[in-house]
Amino acid sequence: MSINPTSASSPVPEHIAIIMDGNRRWAKQHGLPVALGHANGARQVRKIVQACANRGVRYLTLFAFSTENWRRPQDEVSSLMGLMTLYLQKEVKAMSAKGVRLKIVGDTAGFSERIQSLIIDAQEKTAHNNTITLTIAANYGGRWDLLEAIKSWQSAHPGESVNGLDEATLSTHLGLAYAPDPDLLIRTGGESRISNFMLWQLAYTELFFTDTLWPSFNAAELDRSLAWYSTRERRFGGSSKP
Repeated sequence: MSINPTSASSPVPEHIAIIMDGNRRWAKQHGLPVALGHANGARQVRKIVQACANRGVRYLTLFAFSTENWRRPQDEVSSLMGLMTLYLQKEVKAMSAKGVRLKIVGDTAGFSERIQSLIIDAQEKTAHNNTITLTIAANYGGRWDLLEAIKSWQSAHPGESVNGLDEATLSTHLGLAYAPDPDLLIRTGGESRISNFMLWQLAYTELFFTDTLWPSFNAAELDRSLAWYSTRERRFGGSSKP
């Protein structure tokens, strides 16, 4: 089936989540160090945030660094931390001017004090923006999110039995409680798995997998995923339309 570019009448996802995969392979293909692959991937973020905002997407969540990524070579982890520091320092003013609200979700206590301070500052400075909410999932894992939500609920209800906990209540304790569940998940880089990303929230999300490596993922590729999304019939466990 051919997929045509999305049109103005096509449904636009309220919330898109992206697993940004392929930076290292892109660097290898271009004969560059891994660090430059990640740097080129980081440069795509601003373009895709703007492209999503232009198309009416209200929430964009990017999987930037998982709880498992600490196992990568130390020099690669160090370069990723450097990129995160640079992004938080350089992008906040530009994001705020475009109406981007920045949120960071994950175990931020695992980062340096400098990065933690930059995270707090960036979130405070963009808190009033409402064009699009950009969430960066950093030191994040879906299993971690669920465990933290249960701990948070227990802390708020000391002495109460877990039998009093239901899905709606647990959802309010998740890291992305401020956002609707994603309508569309995009994973770049040719892999077809969700890699411990938003395990609770992706229950009824449409999953789009593309071979395009993240540093090459552009507005045209975004439109291709949106056009595919527009062909989906979302039933949420119900029956097809008559």
